[in-house]
Amino acid sequence: MLLKQTNGHVQLQPKPAPLPQPRVQASKTFHHTIDIYLKDSNAYANTYFSRYFEWQGVCRERWFHRCISADMLQASGVFITKCAHQDYVHETFPFQAVDCRLNTFEVRQCSFYLLFQFMVDGKLVSTGYQQVVFASHDKRIQRLPEDILRKVREYELPTAAVKS
Repeated sequence: MLLKQTNGHVQLQPKPAPLPQPRVQASKTFHHTIDIYLKDSNAYANTYFSRYFEWQGVCRERWFHRCISADMLQASGVFITKCAHQDYVHETFPFQAVDCRLNTFEVRQCSFYLLFQFMVDGKLVSTGYQQVVFASHDKRIQRLPEDILRKVREYELPTAAVKS
């Protein structure tokens, strides 16, 4: 499991980012295509690792705006990224199209995880996750609205499917 609870404290367990089992699917998976350009690569034409974190944010925002709430719940509160992780699997190069596949897991009343799988030509090139917490404007953790939780759960994978 990604989280370990001891003495009432929750700690992130450092492990490689989870990969879902191939036969396990959520009712929905969000797809967003990202094109790699020269600016995204080093002198050897390898994509900068930091781009994957940037792409996590791009995919997260596009998913939330397009599929969950177009106003990003701005009137209700803010989303805080509690942690983010990314594992490199295979190199990528300029002018490739990256298909970002986004699912959720461990959806709770106030938080959820996002699982990112970056694919090129159907091959996994990188995978990562973020834990996102919903809070009021004064940064106090609060419950997500029920209608939002229902939408987020449509993309949820079973926790057992995302264990390493």
